[in-house]
Amino acid sequence: MAESVEAELKERFAPVGAEIEPDVLAELMSIMRLHSIDTQELWYKWESYSMKMGADDMKLTIETVRALKQDIQDGLERDNRTKAHLLSSNKRGGATPRSVASNGDVFGMLDGLVPNTPKVGSTNKAGTRKKFETPSLSRVKAEPASSPPDFKTPYKPGEQSGQTVSFHDRPNAGQTIEILNDHLELPEPPIAPYGEPRIKLTANSDMKKLSYKPMAMKSSEASEILDERIDDFMALIQTHHKLEDSAFGSAASQSTNEIVAIGRIASDALEGRLNASSLVLETSRRMGAGLRIPLKVDALKGFQFFPGQIVALKGINASGDSFKVSEVLEAPLLPSAASTPSGLEAHLQRLKGGPDAMDSDSAAAPLNIIIGSGPYTTDDNLDFEPLHALCSQAADSYADALILVGPFLDIDHPLIASGDFDLPDEAMKEPDTATMSTVFKYLVSPAFIQLCSANPHITILLVPSVKDAISKHVSWPQEPFPRKDLGLPKSVKIIGNPMTLSLNEVIIGISSQDILTELRIAEVTGGSKKDPSILTRLPKYMVEQRNFFPLFPPVDRESLPKTGTKSGIPAGAMLDTSYLKLGEMINVRPDVLIVPSSIQHFAKVVESVVVVNPGYLSKQKKTGTYAKMTVYPRPLTDEERGSSVVAHQVFERARVDIVRI
Repeated sequence: MAESVEAELKERFAPVGAEIEPDVLAELMSIMRLHSIDTQELWYKWESYSMKMGADDMKLTIETVRALKQDIQDGLERDNRTKAHLLSSNKRGGATPRSVASNGDVFGMLDGLVPNTPKVGSTNKAGTRKKFETPSLSRVKAEPASSPPDFKTPYKPGEQSGQTVSFHDRPNAGQTIEILNDHLELPEPPIAPYGEPRIKLTANSDMKKLSYKPMAMKSSEASEILDERIDDFMALIQTHHKLEDSAFGSAASQSTNEIVAIGRIASDALEGRLNASSLVLETSRRMGAGLRIPLKVDALKGFQFFPGQIVALKGINASGDSFKVSEVLEAPLLPSAASTPSGLEAHLQRLKGGPDAMDSDSAAAPLNIIIGSGPYTTDDNLDFEPLHALCSQAADSYADALILVGPFLDIDHPLIASGDFDLPDEAMKEPDTATMSTVFKYLVSPAFIQLCSANPHITILLVPSVKDAISKHVSWPQEPFPRKDLGLPKSVKIIGNPMTLSLNEVIIGISSQDILTELRIAEVTGGSKKDPSILTRLPKYMVEQRNFFPLFPPVDRESLPKTGTKSGIPAGAMLDTSYLKLGEMINVRPDVLIVPSSIQHFAKVVESVVVVNPGYLSKQKKTGTYAKMTVYPRPLTDEERGSSVVAHQVFERARVDIVRI
């Protein structure tokens, strides 16, 4: 037994052409015994720890292994404290005991049942099976291990209305329909894969905080979070505008003196859209006892509000019945992202292939990042042809990174929602154990395996969605879904939702929530708008509010775009109000903000942030779009080399192409 464990550890952890030192091997086995985990689970923990420490190629030494051991122990102690707190605070007489394990349901019965698992007894007729063809002629197709599944899910005409175009007959495939910074050249792809990864991946958000227990929200905790956001905003306004404490007051208190009132925009009605006559300001308990007061905005030249927006309003409440607004004070923005000159030089060397590269004096090739968003297959099948086509593009261009935003197995997909589809024969060896993880392994993972075989040093990032059938974490903010049993290659990393991370010096903020569509539905504007373009105004709300989902409450599900399911009602935002603080932008504005949405795809610069909506790769009955981002290195002047920090200015050196798949 010990020899087999040692062999597994050596196979998984040993560097190429080297052996694991005996003391390191002993420490790894000690961790496995102490925490009752297998080699695969230990590898996942090591990979997560390396990413947290910002080192893609962290060396396996006795010091790093002991640090890993301590990190696992610290995490276990935190979990135990949290569980103990929940148990002590949630005791109820006669209540049924329930498990508090973070990765399981009450009786372990939901896995594979919600949504429905594929019909085990269902099989395709011989006439309905077709040989799967790869989406395009590419380097992926030439790889022996890169053939997609040899089956196609059946198309059921009785369940679909309207004409569906075959993926291979799609019009204008590969057409570029929008370009940001078209003065920057689109470089030719290299003739061969890079010899080593050109990206250093660093997590700027603490993913461990996302591993909270969903569906355990308390109204008291939720109200404290909402109140705290208003009070924090008041401190920002006071510092930015250099105001005295006496300048602030409660909008709900009658007074003839002009004050600055801080609060949250809300509606005076539970139903219906927000409009100018239904505007109210919700105060915090500290500043206004939590009261709401109607707003009169007739004196403003123009306004743009949405529910949940934290605002600073100057005005008077002379009658005690309403607050007459004379001015909306501007909110301060987070500072722009910056790095030290030495840090930028290190990233430049990485782009060139390291200090030992033969052509180190030549110009470094820019980063090539491809961005796609689910759904990844049309409503009439689960062939995932758009996903295979996108991975082919990443292989053909030898992309440095592929960022894919969920959902991957969409609960709003008609076949997933009904469970009426088939799996390949190799997945049905034990049909009674098939779950959504099995579906992912045999329908989605092959595309990544193909890509990694053609482009070994690519970095693939998967961002979950609250609509992902494989994720048990059903609320937003959302933890990464577990990669166990998914059959993913090592190059694939699963991150949180939302997440802020760095690819070299480039800080990227990502959220799979369709906040832009909800803001478009919920906002109210009047007079001369400060930002006439809606595609600029919507992401600017996020930047100004410093939040990936500043809307509260979210839009009613029935007001959102309809899905292809029987009910047609989408899943919605599924917010956990107690943890909305995890949805805030931290410390600096991101260089790039990725916000997939059903509204028109675009790439724009908003407040020095490159905002990218790549569109959806698949749109029910037709194919969609993706984004290709080219980021040139940051040049340094002699003056900047002597500075302590240098602004990234990615908006000046990033080209974004929106392309039809």
